[in-house]
Amino acid sequence: MSRTSIPVDESTKERLDNLKQDNETWDEFLTRIAGEDEPIQQGDLSDEALDEIERNIERSRESF
Repeated sequence: MSRTSIPVDESTKERLDNLKQDNETWDEFLTRIAGEDEPIQQGDLSDEALDEIERNIERSRESF
């Protein structure tokens, strides 16, 4: 199994920490939120959070 790192801002990491359950690994958490069983709905995130995600994606693209 290969491993990878995903750079995120500290504020994004804090938000993810709040969503992650104590008994799951980061891989389990990301699989859960990306899975078809519990998809993230558009209304689940505030406009501010969506803007922050878009900025992070753009910064990530620029770094490559």
